[in-house]
Amino acid sequence: MYTKKILIIGAGFLQRFVIRRARELGYYTLAVDANEKAIGFIDADDYAVIDITNEKECLEYAVKNKINGVLTAATDYGVLTASYIAEKMCLPGLNYKSAQLIKNKYRVRRCFFKNHVDDTEQAYEINKDTNIESLKGYLTYPVIVKPCDGSGSRGTSRVDEVSQLDSACKFAVENSITHRAEIESFINGCEYGAESLVVNGEIHVLGIMRKWMTDPPYYAELGHAIPSGLSSFEEKKIKLCVEKGIKALGVNFGSVNMDLLLTKNGTVHIIDVGARMGGNLIGSHIIPLGTGIQYMDNMLKIAVNDIPDFKPQKSFAVATRLLALVPGIVKKLPDFNKISKDNDVIIEHHLSVGDKICEYHTNLDGCGYVVVCSDDVEKASAKAERLRRMIDNCIERQEIV
Repeated sequence: MYTKKILIIGAGFLQRFVIRRARELGYYTLAVDANEKAIGFIDADDYAVIDITNEKECLEYAVKNKINGVLTAATDYGVLTASYIAEKMCLPGLNYKSAQLIKNKYRVRRCFFKNHVDDTEQAYEINKDTNIESLKGYLTYPVIVKPCDGSGSRGTSRVDEVSQLDSACKFAVENSITHRAEIESFINGCEYGAESLVVNGEIHVLGIMRKWMTDPPYYAELGHAIPSGLSSFEEKKIKLCVEKGIKALGVNFGSVNMDLLLTKNGTVHIIDVGARMGGNLIGSHIIPLGTGIQYMDNMLKIAVNDIPDFKPQKSFAVATRLLALVPGIVKKLPDFNKISKDNDVIIEHHLSVGDKICEYHTNLDGCGYVVVCSDDVEKASAKAERLRRMIDNCIERQEIV
């Protein structure tokens, strides 16, 4: 018998893992998404077709169903709505003021600079009416240009010289819902991810992940791994930076996903913040397998005022690869179940015959994931990449006309 109701904002491929787990834990699970065919609806007890950025309509649905908790996961677009509902219904959740702040990358950067959170300095906000010419003389290149409210690296590009700035700014602004973008210093460093859960103001940094990224001009994730390969000193420095950032942003509750760069000189630069569980299987697979902490369970429990449990269970070295594949129209797929069983790995995908595989420019162009557990992270990483290539080669496709 269900005792509590929880609403998940978003019901896409990555939200489905949260919806499914909520039901397994015994919660009556509701979901909203603008897509009437959202795959997460399959696992929900009840759902509604509502744009997840429509705060008032989502609130009406939540009130009507007398929910006990609300959250979003793996998408930035549901953060404000989840916070809004929690605040209006006096439920556990991120305070709306911080949610608004985190949605604007430039305001986040300004907040970090003011509070001496990390080592990044140069940053400017622009919109479609900004005189880009007036900025060109102030910038030290290279810089990165990205939407203030973007997700999944969409609209992001590197600018190495002044002649590239106009097109990069136009690209970023066009990919922003609010038509605003940020210009900040491009940092040469290795990228890492940090996942945290804040419970009533207490910060739990769950794990630091190594990341693989695409080459310029696009910046999209190709995979993750735990352990990170960093020294204990480096991990400690990153965790301290993460904690300072969370406090500076005023995050009182819920998941926080951060992307960071660590330079050869040891400087730390936070390059992105999401007030939600990380995407790309971070919350559903990587953190639980790599740390032994049941991240989704705790995230769901605290949303409905149940008691979390941060005691680690068995953990592994774990590595993932996104299925960034050769473009084409899918004619025939390999037997994923057989590949998974024969190689003792997890494969999560959303491919069907007839699907169009796009050239991989952002995380949204990925077709799924390979997850490998091992006693050695380098072996896991090599195996994940080998299987990604094998899957790519086994897909029969026709060219896109």
